Amino acid sequence: MIEIKGLHKGFKGKKVLRGVDLSIKTGETLVIIGRSGEGKSVLIKHIVGLLLPDAGSVKVDNQTLNNMNRKELYLLRRKFGFLFQGAALFDSMTVGENVALPIVENHPAISSSQIFKTVEAKLELVGLPNIQRLKPAELSGGMKKRVGLARALITNPEYIFYDEPTTGLDPIMSDSIDQLIKDLGQKLNVTSIVVTHDMVSVKNIADTVAMLYDGKIYFKGTITDLLNSQDETIINFIQRTGF
Repeated sequence: MIEIKGLHKGFKGKKVLRGVDLSIKTGETLVIIGRSGEGKSVLIKHIVGLLLPDAGSVKVDNQTLNNMNRKELYLLRRKFGFLFQGAALFDSMTVGENVALPIVENHPAISSSQIFKTVEAKLELVGLPNIQRLKPAELSGGMKKRVGLARALITNPEYIFYDEPTTGLDPIMSDSIDQLIKDLGQKLNVTSIVVTHDMVSVKNIADTVAMLYDGKIYFKGTITDLLNSQDETIINFIQRTGF
């Protein structure tokens, strides 16, 4: 479980987060929405310990990130998997090498044969068997996203963070990625935190929606509650997204 209380963060005198309170239950898929510049990425960076708050706290499984030293934070991050917006694959590496990178870096004692089997299993899990020897340049946008997700899963994380997982994809591939996120959440019982502007994805995958506005969590509830809201700020946001 993730618990965020009274989180404040500013940069060069500009306040971005102004007292965020948010709880994320174990096993749920939470989607964070909001306008560009509202601080969604800043919030995610606090949860994974890349940023420290000016005030407030972040707890993951009852461990307060603010109080951790580097070693403790490093160990906690082993619980996390992260799918970056552009997949962030290394062009000079094969697919297999990209997927294996987290365990090669963090678990040097694991044998090459075990690494190969693990990579093979994760690629199979995301629907891409037998592509270990390909290079990223040989993949479509949707395939790159899936390879990035296989890499995020390679350490068997308890929490997976998705940064705009459907950006740049056509509607059919977007639906495919949405279904994959949903299936993995159920199959692996992981906690998924998704940042997206794609309201169709929100409808497809969210157990809970959290709307960040003016530096705080303005709304938290189901997609049905969001779409049926009579709040003017929420209505305006939904209209701007074209949903």
